[in-house]
Parts: sequence; C-alpha cells; structure tokens
Amino acid sequence: MTRRLDYNATVSQRVDVSPGLSIFRVVPDDPLFDFTPGQYTVLGMRRDASRIEASDPEPEEKAQRNPDEMIRRAYSIASSSQEKEYIEFYITLVRSGELTPRLFHLPIGGRLYLGPKATGLFTLDKVHDEKHVLLIATGTGLAPYVSMVRTQLHDYPQRLFVVVHGARHSWDLAYRDELRSLQRYCPNLRYIPSITDGKTDFTWKGNIGRIQTLFENNIVNKEVPIEITPDQFNVFLCGNPAMIEGMIHLLEEKGFQKDSRNQPGQIHVEEYW
Repeated sequence: MTRRLDYNATVSQRVDVSPGLSIFRVVPDDPLFDFTPGQYTVLGMRRDASRIEASDPEPEEKAQRNPDEMIRRAYSIASSSQEKEYIEFYITLVRSGELTPRLFHLPIGGRLYLGPKATGLFTLDKVHDEKHVLLIATGTGLAPYVSMVRTQLHDYPQRLFVVVHGARHSWDLAYRDELRSLQRYCPNLRYIPSITDGKTDFTWKGNIGRIQTLFENNIVNKEVPIEITPDQFNVFLCGNPAMIEGMIHLLEEKGFQKDSRNQPGQIHVEEYW
C-alpha cells in the first residue's frame, strides 16, 4: 500500500516576473535538507487542489482520478545552499499541465508538498578549481545558475562565472537586477542577457537574438576577457532543447566534448522538457 503524502511546506513569498513566470519561496515544516547548487527537488499538490482560471480545462479522465493523489514534478533550486530558512524556485506556468496551474493558484501561506531531499549531477563538482564556467540558459533554465552564483561566486574568486540568459522579452529576464548588481561588485561575474522579440520590446537596448546567434556573431566572446576554449572553460546548458542542440553543435566545432559517464567532457546538459 502506497503511503499517503501530506503537505509539509508553505509558500512564504511569490514574485510574479511576468504573466506565467513566477519565483516561489517555500518554507518546509522541518529543517531544510542540504543540497549542492544545480540540484533539483520535488514539489507536489493533491489533485483536489484548485487550478488557476487562466489554465486550460483539465481532461475529464484526469479530473476524475483520486482527489488525494499527489501530483509531483521536479524543479531546479534557485536559492543558495547556505540559505536554511527557505528554498526558492523559478517556475513557468504550463496552462495545460497538471501541477503548475495548481501551484500558480496558491496564495501566500498556501500549503504544498516538498520532497525530502535534493538530487542531480548538474553541479560544478566536476569542474576543476582552475577552470572557468560558461552557464547558458533559456527561460527558467536559469534557476540552477542562480543557486551556483549565489553560493559559489565568492568562494571561487579566481573562477570567471559567465551567465548567458535568453528569453523572449526583457520582462521575462528574471533575476536581471540581482545579476547586474553582482556584476558591478564582483569582477569574476559576467552577465549577458538577450531577447528574441525586439520588435515589440521597444525599451530594450541590449542584445537581440537567439543564444546561438550571440556566439555565431562573437558577441559573447567580446564581453568575456578570457578566450572560451575547452582547456579554460566548462560549459553548462539548461533549457530549451533546440538551444541545447544548437549550442552543442557550435561548441563541438570548437573542440568541446559532451560529458558522459564513459567519456568526461566540458559540456554539461540539463533539459527542461
């Protein structure tokens, strides 16, 4: 018999970055587990929880399932591993999904399920201390890098952290103010954002184009004071599979190799869908 899972955490804060994009802070009832920046854990809600009005109607066969069934999904952690009071997540609303329409309906103080541990190998543990890191993301794929920067930026002053983040609009670039502020005070951080819809985002004065285009046009190379080569950098890719596939192709042309259990390399991948 499967043990019934109960809610064991509370939403303490929520920041709506843009419609369908939010940052959630969750406080567990018990002491927070330890984790390594880059890892993920599970959030869950019961099927009888209310869904946000903006979501698509739930298929009847799913709506008729056991109302006590816990819908669980894995999300990367965005908070520092040194933070022991809460755990933070950067989440996009999937209107046809099962869990996020319920999560986005939660008020401050709302209850949910938080997994008992974190897991995952998408961390900086494999990177030698003398190597720099290029952290490339689209959308909410930025979350594990925020955790890495918040936790490890000051611990490795000799390591250059280059964060490249792509989104459709400038208002979708979560953590932009924080990363820009850190860049001003931390010489080992470079933050390079880009948007793809420059036609409707009239106020944006920064980079426009897909992440692959930034590399093809040497825009990233010009903003990084160290040559991006396999012997100096490890590259992390997180987010849209099309971006990941395109970047792997570009990086392999420059001599980078994808990391695997049998063949260590300089390209590390985490796909979000």
